[in-house]
Amino acid sequence: MLRIHDVTKTFFPGTVNERVALDGLSLTLEAGDFVTVIGSNGAGKSTLMNAISGRIPADTGTIEIDGRSVGRLPDHRRASFVGRVFQDPMAGTAPDLTIEQNLALALRRGRGRGLAMGVTRGRRELFRDELRALELGLENRLKARVGLLSGGQRQALSLLMASFTKPDILLLDEHTAALDPQRAQLVTQLTKSIVERDGLTTLMVTHNMEQALQLGNRLVMMHEGRIILELDARQKREATVESLLGEFAKIKGAVVDDRTLLG
Repeated sequence: MLRIHDVTKTFFPGTVNERVALDGLSLTLEAGDFVTVIGSNGAGKSTLMNAISGRIPADTGTIEIDGRSVGRLPDHRRASFVGRVFQDPMAGTAPDLTIEQNLALALRRGRGRGLAMGVTRGRRELFRDELRALELGLENRLKARVGLLSGGQRQALSLLMASFTKPDILLLDEHTAALDPQRAQLVTQLTKSIVERDGLTTLMVTHNMEQALQLGNRLVMMHEGRIILELDARQKREATVESLLGEFAKIKGAVVDDRTLLG
């Protein structure tokens, strides 16, 4: 469960570069919700993700995850109950470590690591089982350095690592945007499968409106730091890319196409 209430964030306040990134934003995700987020560049989508994960502090407002107020917790303290996959396939893994070493780190995320062995026989079998579900053959490459994997393989591994411990909230920050269409579709299907299998409460930012309609049970549209449109499950099933563009045009008071909205 995620509850965000009246959150604001302004960068460079009091200067000529002042920019309001979040403007009194409120949003609630119940357990098991999968909410997709769309909006124009500068709408505040990534700032929202950073505020939830603890990368940046909100100026005002409250953020609660599973009933805990996390506004004062830094990102490393939230790591045990927040999973995140970034747009850059290089960002979510350690390229100089092996696949099994990366998974061992993910397994211990947010907890003290001590001096115990990170990869044991039992954990190695667990890693193989989890990787087998990806259907990429990575279960046979546990000792391969992650830096040698393709972008799609790394992003699939990042997705698995972020969801490994079944976090209270999973954040997907345009996690298919840097991939070619074929690999993006693969990671999209893996996302749907993993989220449904584990019942993960998920917030996903995307510039792909078809993807935003395809995945999840709710959709929100952001503009200038605010949520300007929310669709529930029924409304989302009935929505189209054209209807979303139409709603955005009404709010902006201008004719837009998907390049305008998504650029």
